[in-house]
Amino acid sequence: MRRLSGYAPRMHRTIFDTPVVNTLLRSASIAYLKLAGWRIEGSLPPQASKCVLIAAPHTSNWDLPYTLMTAFVLRLHPYWMGKAQIFRPPFGALMRWLGGIAVRREQSNNLVAASADALRAADAPVQLIVPPEGTRGRTRHWKTGFYWIAHSAGLPIVLAYMDYADKRAGLGPVFHPTGDIERDMAEIKAFYAPLRGRNADQFDAA
Repeated sequence: MRRLSGYAPRMHRTIFDTPVVNTLLRSASIAYLKLAGWRIEGSLPPQASKCVLIAAPHTSNWDLPYTLMTAFVLRLHPYWMGKAQIFRPPFGALMRWLGGIAVRREQSNNLVAASADALRAADAPVQLIVPPEGTRGRTRHWKTGFYWIAHSAGLPIVLAYMDYADKRAGLGPVFHPTGDIERDMAEIKAFYAPLRGRNADQFDAA
């Protein structure tokens, strides 16, 4: 069980911390993804057991179940950020059990600092998944919250991906933010540029 930091967002117990259920769902995820033709790539290095995961491209509601299945296969302990609306009854408790953390736009000013504090305080492996687009709709401008959370916490960013064109998903390079955000973002975006989301016309890593 992860110790709670006392800050928001709260690193609560999730489905990934439930041994029997986790084992069953990992087996089911491996079987489903194999039948569906997906290839899961990469692994999480020990030195990145606490990190920020970029979730891109993010263009469809289908990204969440595929992301969760990929996390089971790779034995991750992820939390993911979602709009507060999807945490309303009757599905709020389920979303939190799946690792969800409600994000309220009116409280976003403190989100970077609070997230960094929570990651630093966690006493077990934990990965915070943040979609840089901030929305599954088309956008040309990536939000930089994921970058500053990692930089503030002194943790690496792992370039996680889901390419619907080639049906492959997984973990790419480990990136250490330098504080030079323009240079770092250019390098990160270059990695994602060839990838295609489910709705490819809504993703732009230029």
